[in-house]
Amino acid sequence: RVPVVDVQSDNFAELWPSMVLALRTATFVAVDTGGHSLLFPGAPGRDPPVLPGLAPGLCGSPCPCIALPTVPLQSENTYLCQIYNLTLLCTEDYVVEPQSVQFLVQHGFDFNKQYAQGIPYHKGNDKGNETQSRSVRTFFLELIRAKKPLILHNGLIDLVFLYQCFYAHLPDNLGTFTADLSEMFPAGIYDTKYASEFETRFVASYLEYAYKKCKRENCKLKDSSGQHLTIEFCNYPDNMSHYIDYRHCSLDEESHNVGGGNKVPVCEKFSAYGWCPKGVKCPQSHNIDFIIDEDDKLWEEKRKKRKHKWKRRKNTEAPTKAFEQESSGKEMELALNGEEGPPRKQSCYEPAAASELAEITANAEGRLLEENTMDIEAEVSSDTSAQQEEGKEKESYDPPSQGGTHRAGFDAFMTGYIMAYVWMLKKGTNTDTGAGPWLPDCHNKLYLSGKSVPLQIVKSLFSKSSKAHSQKMKLAWASG
Repeated sequence: RVPVVDVQSDNFAELWPSMVLALRTATFVAVDTGGHSLLFPGAPGRDPPVLPGLAPGLCGSPCPCIALPTVPLQSENTYLCQIYNLTLLCTEDYVVEPQSVQFLVQHGFDFNKQYAQGIPYHKGNDKGNETQSRSVRTFFLELIRAKKPLILHNGLIDLVFLYQCFYAHLPDNLGTFTADLSEMFPAGIYDTKYASEFETRFVASYLEYAYKKCKRENCKLKDSSGQHLTIEFCNYPDNMSHYIDYRHCSLDEESHNVGGGNKVPVCEKFSAYGWCPKGVKCPQSHNIDFIIDEDDKLWEEKRKKRKHKWKRRKNTEAPTKAFEQESSGKEMELALNGEEGPPRKQSCYEPAAASELAEITANAEGRLLEENTMDIEAEVSSDTSAQQEEGKEKESYDPPSQGGTHRAGFDAFMTGYIMAYVWMLKKGTNTDTGAGPWLPDCHNKLYLSGKSVPLQIVKSLFSKSSKAHSQKMKLAWASG
């Protein structure tokens, strides 16, 4: 069982010391901002400035912001994990889409609780000397002061949301924004969606798929007595039980098809993107375990065919040049790995589905998010490609009848678990990580939908930090 501590306005002060201590002693901090991007009221088009155009939707988000600090224990690859779910309430006017609210309610979000007990926050710059009070903005400053690696999943919009709502007004251009971020989080920003596609080479990279794939592979390592990841949780006292929510995360969930012989076929759209326009009404299976089983079978069959083809070619063709030998070595690598580059599922996009998706995302065409390839929702317009359809899995929740593992707090746990597993694989038996980046191959690289290259979080020689950020950093270290 995974304990998620619900933090609200009535216990925020009580839990403040433990949350700050967790930040300061963590190995890394995983953050998930819930379903905020579901509430975009329709952003403007390509006209500059780009980032401020996101603000109207972001400031209206009433969804939780989650942090998951992890502390290493004495045993190798063992972590003590604490999960805090902050229920927030924007104090300013905002606009929501009825379909988005309906979606959130269907998937368990309690708006009554949020409006009654949400921790208040406002967007943009500070109002007066807010560093003297215990607020969400002050807590975000504590996160910056902690100088820990920040872990996100498909995290570009998360970072925009965090910056706009808890830090300062968004800068006018992307270069300034990335420059600010590089100084705010000097230990690095890591995107588990990027890691899932370009490092572990998973067939799919939406959050729950990547988490369950990591967990499944970790169980195999444990069974074979290899080095494996171990997660432990705090034992909370009885007086905290009324605001701790336990989530079960067993490896194998109940089958989507409870019947016997007739196995429900896997939904290809959900299998590829973690999202299906039919939702709970879909007659096909959305069971992640089934999907991974099918992918593993296909991958193994594909690997065997490639290996057989390579062996047959090797026996019939004698290499005559050095570059041919090198080429055959690459072919062997492809035979073992299955395919070149990050594995991707075949497009399951069907034109007939466009009308269904259009009903859900009526304002999809021309939105800033799609035009800037920010992977938020599976939005479809008349010229949408299959890669653009790949939706942000945080908004791609499983139907409640199929396990209900998605929740903002648990999403943060899954994000942290994925990164801990990837880090374990990358460092291997080498315990000396040195003074360099925590995970160099994923350091400051954010996944971009439909792009083969990530967004680099660096300060360019041609850009400078924003004035609001510079003032904020001085304030942070002056009061730290």
